[in-house]
Amino acid sequence: MKTAAGPGLELRDVPEPPMGIDDVRIRVLKTGICGTDLHIESWDPWAAKTIKPPLIVGHEFVGEVVELGSNVHDLAVGDIVSGEGHVVCGRCRHCRAGRWHLCANSIGLGVGRDGAFAEQVVLPVANVWHHWPRIDREVQAIFDPFGNAVHTALAFPVLGEDVLVVGAGPIGLMATAVARHAGARYIVVSEPNAFRREIASRMGATLVVDPRERSLQDVQAELNMVEGFDVVLEMSGNPAALRDALGNMAHGAGMAILGIPTEDVPLDLGPVIFKQLTLRGIYGREMFETWYKMSVMLQSGLDIGPAITHRFSFRDHEAAFAAARSGDSGKVIMDWGGEKTA
Repeated sequence: MKTAAGPGLELRDVPEPPMGIDDVRIRVLKTGICGTDLHIESWDPWAAKTIKPPLIVGHEFVGEVVELGSNVHDLAVGDIVSGEGHVVCGRCRHCRAGRWHLCANSIGLGVGRDGAFAEQVVLPVANVWHHWPRIDREVQAIFDPFGNAVHTALAFPVLGEDVLVVGAGPIGLMATAVARHAGARYIVVSEPNAFRREIASRMGATLVVDPRERSLQDVQAELNMVEGFDVVLEMSGNPAALRDALGNMAHGAGMAILGIPTEDVPLDLGPVIFKQLTLRGIYGREMFETWYKMSVMLQSGLDIGPAITHRFSFRDHEAAFAAARSGDSGKVIMDWGGEKTA
């Protein structure tokens, strides 16, 4: 947990989280480390502005139901679940229309309320996802970022299209596998880190490139592409990479933008206008349509396992965070112990 303003996290004994009549108490089995957790741990300007210690962090998890509120009737003790990390208000225009992912009043698990880096986490039943059978436990633990990848990769039709993935962090890696599973023709992954380029190749990329050494125009020539990329998945938040991708899009193409820039990004809107491009911001997942798509794709053969590269006990959280921050990693999993069944 973040006990005070400043860098670092601490292990503390705290009371069990309280429950309401619509809540579910979950015993945490495994968690994933997110970029958001890295920001909070390092206490960067975003964290200093956003986080109010003391706070239990973490929002990527899988666990076992151990207690149900009196209003909860569609789950049972022992069910294996994960949770949607955006706790919505239920009252705004978008919530009432069923567009929960657009709720302007949502509170983030592990950001605005105590999260899942603990032995127990409590969530409203409306945020709990009951996992389908025969899905790997570690994959269940990262349904949250996997959902980001699916939401981004399927923001535009990719069947038969040429796709550019900018940035092969864990979500970019999973998005590569999703685009391949969904029938993209060529998938080019642009990533400066050699470790992650190798994983991207294993996850379905047609071609991986170091953008410092090879241009996208050269890539298009090698693949005999006529005009440009049909779909761009911008995962890097790098201004230069975003502008480069924008200059290599086909007429009528779409760019889904998940990467968060840390500085202003000046753009030449000429190509956007004259090529009739669509730029779409992506935040989180569609609740719960994205979760359904994730489960269907996993049951139909999608494998995102190669994106998981490191495993630690939660007691070794400092080493786990260092691995996640190193760049020479995909998804990092922390084990909380106590699992009774496979």
